[in-house]
Amino acid sequence: MTLAQVYTKLFACYGPQHWWPGDSPFEIMVGAILTQNTAWTNVERAIANLVQHQVLTPEAILAVPVDQLAQWLQPSGYFNVKARRLRHFCQWYVDAGQLDSLSQLDTHTLRKQLLAVNGVGPETADDMLLYAFARPVFVIDAYTRRLFSRLHLLEHDAGYESLRHQFEAGLKAEAAMFNEYHALIVRHAKDVCKKRPLCANCCLKKVCPSREL
Repeated sequence: MTLAQVYTKLFACYGPQHWWPGDSPFEIMVGAILTQNTAWTNVERAIANLVQHQVLTPEAILAVPVDQLAQWLQPSGYFNVKARRLRHFCQWYVDAGQLDSLSQLDTHTLRKQLLAVNGVGPETADDMLLYAFARPVFVIDAYTRRLFSRLHLLEHDAGYESLRHQFEAGLKAEAAMFNEYHALIVRHAKDVCKKRPLCANCCLKKVCPSREL
């Protein structure tokens, strides 16, 4: 079983996922920061607060007091930390010339600059690269580790960069396909390949060496 074959089976089972939710690249970037250590439904509530108060722009976020921003971000959890991280990101984003200027950078340079921003780790940076900038960078998250370690295709405790490179080397470098694949992994891991897996319902059960009989 190859990475490409797993994608084919997941896509046949679930179809297109139309992920990541967001009305603009900047909203997607905000969501990538807020989704750290929380469920997406909580992020949606926090973003709705920003929309309601008309502050879903980098300039508006920088203009409001950080304690007020934290209050609006409260549904996302760790709201004081996330308010500071979001402010750091917005300051960098504005100073860097925002989307038009950043889009001119090659992927390696852009990723390096994102990782230099306080509070932006590899998964967050890659979320932004893939979903906001449409770069062919594969996102590795806990769902990916769980599913592919059970399939014996990846080592669960391998480093982030090692896993990312394995995916990118094993698949054709297409942002649209990486986008769809990651969304399918999330869907499958949430619905079926849970911490306690529902193997009887799994479209991969015939090829999964970890399946519960």
